[in-house]
Amino acid sequence: MAVIWEPRKRLPFCYMALMIDIDNVSFEYVMRDKDGEVDGFYRAVNEVSLQVKQGDFIVILGSNGSGKSTLAKHLNCLLYPTEGTVTVDGMDTADSDKLWDIRRSVGMVFQNPENQMIGTIVEEDVAFAPENLGVKTKEIEERVKESLIMVEMEDHRKASPSKLSGGQKQRVAIAGVLAMHPKCIVLDEPTAMLDPEGRTEVIRAIRALNDVENITVILITHYMEEAIYADRIFVMNEGRLVMQGTPREVFSQVEKLEEYNLTVPVATRLSYELKRSGLNIPSGILDKKELCEAICRS
Repeated sequence: MAVIWEPRKRLPFCYMALMIDIDNVSFEYVMRDKDGEVDGFYRAVNEVSLQVKQGDFIVILGSNGSGKSTLAKHLNCLLYPTEGTVTVDGMDTADSDKLWDIRRSVGMVFQNPENQMIGTIVEEDVAFAPENLGVKTKEIEERVKESLIMVEMEDHRKASPSKLSGGQKQRVAIAGVLAMHPKCIVLDEPTAMLDPEGRTEVIRAIRALNDVENITVILITHYMEEAIYADRIFVMNEGRLVMQGTPREVFSQVEKLEEYNLTVPVATRLSYELKRSGLNIPSGILDKKELCEAICRS
């Protein structure tokens, strides 16, 4: 019998250490008029609660304006809740004395890697964050080497970032965060500006960090094929958390996702249409291999 794709086996959720605890969080942006006076408030995140365990691979989905990026910026104190609490590795983000400890625990990687690059060569760029943390020179050298190995960029350590492809630049940006030795990495649409080959490179690197190094990964993306590898998916709409579950549980609800202006993986959509036309195949198929196996069995 063919084996259906399933996420990698984990310890039961209740036995894993809590990395992120978002408790009833709301956030409002201050709106100002042309004179700079307060003209109202816009609630971008509305009463969101969720937990992430150490070693989880989490994906947050949502259409533009859903609040997913705003929520992510709460995880290393770029933003603070208007209401509710965010706890990172046991530390309340509202505690100013814990600011740098929290930022050591949670690294951020953004959409455009060039916005995070400051070095003239790759190894200088990766060394920048640990230097600012006051890490000793010998240890910085070791961290740079190990971080570049993790993202398969060690052979480019003397290269100029300007000579790298988009996918390579993003892997260097990830290495720069890894050199801080974080427990968690938050990636805000890191493949949005990349071609398909670059996206594959970056997602492969992210999955390896999670699988091999047990680094907690929180990935924000609008590419549904990237989300199938997650342990859990959270879906946001208009600032609220509206769906959550495993990839199979979430992507089985095609019509509900469409209500939130979201698509599903291509294989999931095709299997959904085939099932509607009368073919006896299961719901929630995630990739083309699984789809082919289901069609052969039907």
